[in-house]
Amino acid sequence: MRNVTETVKHLLIINGIFFLATISLGNQVYDWFALHYPGNPKFEFWQPLTHMFMHGDISHIFFNMFGLYMFGSPLEQMWGKQKFIFFYLSTGFGAAALQLLLYYYQVDNVNSALTEYGLSAPQISNFYQTAELPNSAIDIIGEGQLSGAFNAFRSVMVGASGALYGVLVGFAMLFPNAQLMLLFPPIPVKAKFLVPILIFADLFFGFSSYSIGPIAHFAHVGGAVTGLVMMWYWKKNQFNNNRWDL
Repeated sequence: MRNVTETVKHLLIINGIFFLATISLGNQVYDWFALHYPGNPKFEFWQPLTHMFMHGDISHIFFNMFGLYMFGSPLEQMWGKQKFIFFYLSTGFGAAALQLLLYYYQVDNVNSALTEYGLSAPQISNFYQTAELPNSAIDIIGEGQLSGAFNAFRSVMVGASGALYGVLVGFAMLFPNAQLMLLFPPIPVKAKFLVPILIFADLFFGFSSYSIGPIAHFAHVGGAVTGLVMMWYWKKNQFNNNRWDL
């Protein structure tokens, strides 16, 4: 088993502390540190950062931390701790930004439709608290569109998955021929093939109605795209050959 690097070790510990806090203090920790929609009264400016250290259950944190350990340590060994943490946090912010942009699109479209219907700003705000609207408004706008906006406004984002997808992209670009073992079926696949498959799977589930559980698929895509752009820029400018903390 490879040695865990310093920054990855610290990230694992921080995630563990946040997880223990959620077990001890319950929903209050989610209110403080999970990422809420910016229009939601529970939103705070620090949540785009802190949500990366929050997780929903034991399986959620286990798989994310296992992935961080497996793929983050080789990147930190190559880049150094400062470059790695900059990459990790940037991809996490990119993941949150894309998911929030999608939520904004859903909420803004419904707000415009409700305004056109004749509702005032306080009445629209009340909808996001109670989910109550006149039947005629539901018929005109559509229950599916209203439900999507309501869920987006009240969404709670947690997890390191977005940043982890950025790390996966970085790993696949630096070690494209590394053999990664699938769980089902248990066969080895090269990183340069597996990572694109994961990203396209998230795109499929994100655009379809076949999502498995409450997963922010576009956050995964956002983290991957941010990682891809950063890796491309660094390679173009020869930054990949430089450590930032020597």
